[in-house]
Amino acid sequence: MTNCRLRRRAKTASRAVTLALTLAAAVLPGVSLAQSAPAGAWARTNVDLRIGYENVKLPGDERMGLVGTSYLVELYEGLCVGPAIYGAASGDRGGLFTFGVETALCIKLVGPLALEAGVYVGGGGGAGAPVGGGLMVRPHADLFWDFGGYRAGVSISNVRFPNGEINSTQFGLVFGMNTKFIHLPGGRDEVPFASDIRTGVGFDRILGVGTWYRPSSNVNGRSGAPLNSTIAMAGVRVDHFFTPNFFGGFEANAAVSGGAAGYAEFLGTLGLQWPESSGPFTVGARLALGMGGGGDIPTGGGLLAKAALDATLRLSRNLSLNLEAGWVDAPQGDFRAPYGALGMMWDLDHPLGQPSVQTRQEFAAGIETYRLAARKNGPPQTLDNVTLKFNRFVSDSVYLTGQVHSAYAGGAGGFSVGLVGIGVQQPLGEHVFAGAELLAGAAGGGGVDTGNGAVLQPMVYAGVRLSPSLSLRLGAGRVMSDGALASNVLDLTLAFSFGVASRP
Repeated sequence: MTNCRLRRRAKTASRAVTLALTLAAAVLPGVSLAQSAPAGAWARTNVDLRIGYENVKLPGDERMGLVGTSYLVELYEGLCVGPAIYGAASGDRGGLFTFGVETALCIKLVGPLALEAGVYVGGGGGAGAPVGGGLMVRPHADLFWDFGGYRAGVSISNVRFPNGEINSTQFGLVFGMNTKFIHLPGGRDEVPFASDIRTGVGFDRILGVGTWYRPSSNVNGRSGAPLNSTIAMAGVRVDHFFTPNFFGGFEANAAVSGGAAGYAEFLGTLGLQWPESSGPFTVGARLALGMGGGGDIPTGGGLLAKAALDATLRLSRNLSLNLEAGWVDAPQGDFRAPYGALGMMWDLDHPLGQPSVQTRQEFAAGIETYRLAARKNGPPQTLDNVTLKFNRFVSDSVYLTGQVHSAYAGGAGGFSVGLVGIGVQQPLGEHVFAGAELLAGAAGGGGVDTGNGAVLQPMVYAGVRLSPSLSLRLGAGRVMSDGALASNVLDLTLAFSFGVASRP
């Protein structure tokens, strides 16, 4: 009886995510066409960047502080859609994360009062939380007071894992910032942009980073065993310059060796560098605060902080080598360690220059199936992931990609994957195209046997353009790890293409 119930829940979860993607495919072509008018013009779209905190009740009267961050683009007046991440930041479930898509209706009430009501659907889990297959649904309503560009308010939400045991309704706090998403729909035509305003999401540079944590000798894991090995991490960082010397951004890292498969962290960061970025050599300092956990790393509730000094050597106008040394600390847990990091830095834009080169980018979301994924305990089982992807083209057909995948069905709640790689895309006709990707990164959690966490995933796909900006893609490939995981992969993706104005 229990197995039948779990299978029914898994099918319900799969149908829910598939339905969300189908509805998006039906609605978004009209949205992208609406934004394209007049044809060949740069579009300015309102964006709501939000962060919230709430105290979720787990079985056994356990409490978990949950932080959520979302980037909501106003597709129509009052209708906002975008990616979001939720993760544990207090309690004893450090390492619980979910990724997905959020949709909200934004309604102005009286004066500075505004109401937002919407729903988040995503996949994830971790830290032994009873999330079942990993599907998370969060309907919510938020009441805001607008201070002019910034907003603060209260929320009421229901956090539910339909194929798990978490179902909690609570009040919370939420903060928002209004900004703009400036883009060229489709991103394939050469259209001048005569302004020094940043386009796209506004990031000026991206770093591919390798990090090594050396835990203190007296630190034990969540299992009680000593953490004697150096933990190697692979990750990505993005920065935005507020002034020539002051920047902020986000970073995400996941373990690839050191017996910490399943550990991941997501942090916001602020930093300074001297002199300005135009020089061949700079030094700087950085602080980061966010969430981390999983993989036997004792981060307690999940709050994580970093402090570091760094030096950067410019190799060319757009490429630099970054070396960082610092300290990481989980204030609510026992984990703390000195660390070193080596990063390859790529300048997406030079903020003080005049934009004159157009670059095509893509946001994509979808669902993915691993066929008979190997487990640490028990027989292989098929699992389903939610996927979020970002592609930046470096030529007409070649692009670099960063991706996050997280389980929502298949009894692998808490399984997550972070990938970076290179892809190529070629037209086969006016509306049809094909492509291929070679991806590498880190994966773990959910009882899936990924060894130390390193994975390789080659993929091929075919796509059809539904509008100048929107395309639907079907892909196939194989995921391989240094553990027993070696599965065939099927992937269905909805991608939004747009152009940004870059500095040459």
